[in-house]
Amino acid sequence: QVQLVESGGGSVQAGGSLRLSCAAFGYILSSGCTAWFRQAPGKERKGVAVIDYFGAIAYPDSVKGRFTISKDNPENTLYLQMNSLKPEDTAMYYCAADTRAYCTWSWPRYTYWGQGTQVTVSS
Repeated sequence: QVQLVESGGGSVQAGGSLRLSCAAFGYILSSGCTAWFRQAPGKERKGVAVIDYFGAIAYPDSVKGRFTISKDNPENTLYLQMNSLKPEDTAMYYCAADTRAYCTWSWPRYTYWGQGTQVTVSS
């Protein structure tokens, strides 16, 4: 049974930082694509960072330069370092994984999901 377990969310003021973690059980994260998505109430789930099987990384413009995705293969854990947080970054954050080598921004194409961790940024 595959489990992705996120942690590290919380409440911060604008300009602050948080580091999210996603520990994987029953699945090797280096097997394929891994990603972070977020979803605000009433809005569509959107990708904020991806790292593919080959190590290529991508971010949307909304977080580029502020968020950093990384992966610790021996620990089988995915991270998301978030700096210079803004109120519009407030959302539930999810880690996701799939056996495909190349990543996509389309959330339905991911097989494995964590339960989510809430990030709230106040102005």
